[in-house]
Amino acid sequence: MTNNIKDKIQADLQEAKATGQLRTENIREIVKAAVSQVAAELKEGSSELRTLVIDAVSAVVENLQDKGSEIKEEVTASIEGALEGVNSKRHEAIVKTQTELKTLQTRLDNEEEQLQQEVDGMLAEIEQTSTDKSANIKSAIASAINAIQDSEEVSLLKKRYAQLQAQLAIIRANLAARYGGRSGEVKDYLDEAKTWYDQARPQVESVATQVGEKHSQLENKLGEAGAVLAKKERHFKQILRDLLLATADSFKDKEPEDKKTLTK
Repeated sequence: MTNNIKDKIQADLQEAKATGQLRTENIREIVKAAVSQVAAELKEGSSELRTLVIDAVSAVVENLQDKGSEIKEEVTASIEGALEGVNSKRHEAIVKTQTELKTLQTRLDNEEEQLQQEVDGMLAEIEQTSTDKSANIKSAIASAINAIQDSEEVSLLKKRYAQLQAQLAIIRANLAARYGGRSGEVKDYLDEAKTWYDQARPQVESVATQVGEKHSQLENKLGEAGAVLAKKERHFKQILRDLLLATADSFKDKEPEDKKTLTK
């Protein structure tokens, strides 16, 4: 196995070099293709997989020795390619599970929406039954219904939930980009993050003013990540890392004092 993988990678590297195609991205793809082909025949978690990765990287290093010390990007590409190749089968399983989770999330959202509609209908009927009651009773019922419908606790929980989902989607985009996810998969995660981010935007004007700049920066970074992904630029992973940090910072906004008391 060791000699086969090394020979395969070195032969492909020599061919790419002869045709002037020995670029960083090509090195990553050459290593990934060679490793994934062999890894498919091995048991997950076996020591042979670790040896496979080491041998693949060694093959690239040996092939590029004549370049001297300027091979950091090539070595990085070989490591990324080896890891993507060796984990390709597992990554496919993760993608399948994520798809199933999205289906369940959609079902859950629909059920929650139906529940909310039923509750709203019941509250409307309760309010309707108070029409022939005294002014004090009608006022008490209306006040109680408004308190339930406009619950500050629920509003804050929904906002925090959306923030966490946005961060989680960006984390998944980072992991997919780092460990072999296709560009379409990464884009799906970025779109999902944008959807959750929009739901987490502050609705109260005082809060919107307070954190508007941070949210604007995050929105710009989401757009930048999408544009860089579309062009398949090499610094895309750095953009994703910056986006993850920006998301964490953007969601550190301070709640108004009246909302703070709700969490105590």
